[in-house]
Amino acid sequence: MTRSTARKTGDVAAAPGEDQAAVPRRLLQQATKLFAKKGFDRTSVQEIVEAAGVTKGAMYHYFGSKDDLLYEIYARVLREQMKQLEGVASSDAPLRERLTAAASDVVVSSIDNLDDSTIFLQSMHQLNAEKQKAVRAERRRYHERFRAMIEEGQASGEFRDDKPADVIVDFFFGSVHHLGSWYRRGGSLSARQIGDHYADLLLDAIRPPGRS
Repeated sequence: MTRSTARKTGDVAAAPGEDQAAVPRRLLQQATKLFAKKGFDRTSVQEIVEAAGVTKGAMYHYFGSKDDLLYEIYARVLREQMKQLEGVASSDAPLRERLTAAASDVVVSSIDNLDDSTIFLQSMHQLNAEKQKAVRAERRRYHERFRAMIEEGQASGEFRDDKPADVIVDFFFGSVHHLGSWYRRGGSLSARQIGDHYADLLLDAIRPPGRS
């Protein structure tokens, strides 16, 4: 939603040596920290711009409202995850390798962006209906692309077909979305190790009975 509702074109307050893309990044970074600390509804625009070291005019050049910041915090995570998934799913690697990589990657990216995702999921209900609909559509597009690999394996006999692909996807992503409730940085397992465990559990769950 950046720029689409911009109110002015100047005064973007980039620091010396910074490109203009650094300004929205700083705004998103500081908004994320403040939303995590105080909550979305208790954080003011003034607090965000002061923390980012920019003016309100600079913020409104990139984001039309505080809602747009909240939307973009999560939308950028979805865009990155979709890019990763498309790269893996469209590769020439064997299906099991593609699905394993996709499952592990989404766990890693979710952990890397855990604050962003947790904040958004806690505050999504405060967005207007249009933005909520846009987020759901993007998330559904991701799930459908992921599900297509499972359906491909079910059709070929590589994966069990006695469980609906929709249920398998919902079960897996329910676990991914639950990461925020238990994962803590500095634990004994790296993000990649956790991702690989999740991927192994998924592939074990959809292996046809009797096949090792």
